[in-house]
Amino acid sequence: MTSDEALMLKFQRGSREAFEELYARYRGPIFGFFRRRLQAPERAEDLVQETFLAVIRATSRYEPRSLVRTYLYGIALNLLAAERRKQTREKGTPAVESIDDPGSQGAPETVLWVRQALEQLEAGDREVLMLREYEQLSYAEIAQLLRLPVNTVRSRLFRARMALKESLQPDAEPKAKPRSAVVAIRQDSVSASPAESEA
Repeated sequence: MTSDEALMLKFQRGSREAFEELYARYRGPIFGFFRRRLQAPERAEDLVQETFLAVIRATSRYEPRSLVRTYLYGIALNLLAAERRKQTREKGTPAVESIDDPGSQGAPETVLWVRQALEQLEAGDREVLMLREYEQLSYAEIAQLLRLPVNTVRSRLFRARMALKESLQPDAEPKAKPRSAVVAIRQDSVSASPAESEA
């Protein structure tokens, strides 16, 4: 299979097929990125199109210094920030994130429960967690996108996972709570503290 970077370079040289292949690979993931962060699915679809239009417009300036995936999510993050600013101006209140996973297969109450737990996280921590768990980006990719040191990404991710775990397993027995059916949230990736492992 041809790498994303090779496809992008072919597209730069005029290959329409290379662009179509990139679009086929990333249309779904980029739509999921916007859909989880915006309430209107039609607006998420519009922003997917804007993302790829930005790629077309900037194709001559593309340099393979980073992964195409990181490049696309960077464009998507910029468009998302602009969309939130626009919504704030129009409504006078900060835009509310949807934090919805259209591909989640759990019971509606479980999905809602996870969504509410995610909404309680600090915005920066939540974004790092979502980029890692939903978008499956590496620490280095997240650091590059958010312009943060990798260690800051690691600490924010740890903090977010611990806060999410606490929200999903409050004082009640953990077994009494249903496990999240949302594919991207992996509670098992949170290591228990020494006090918890002795209990």
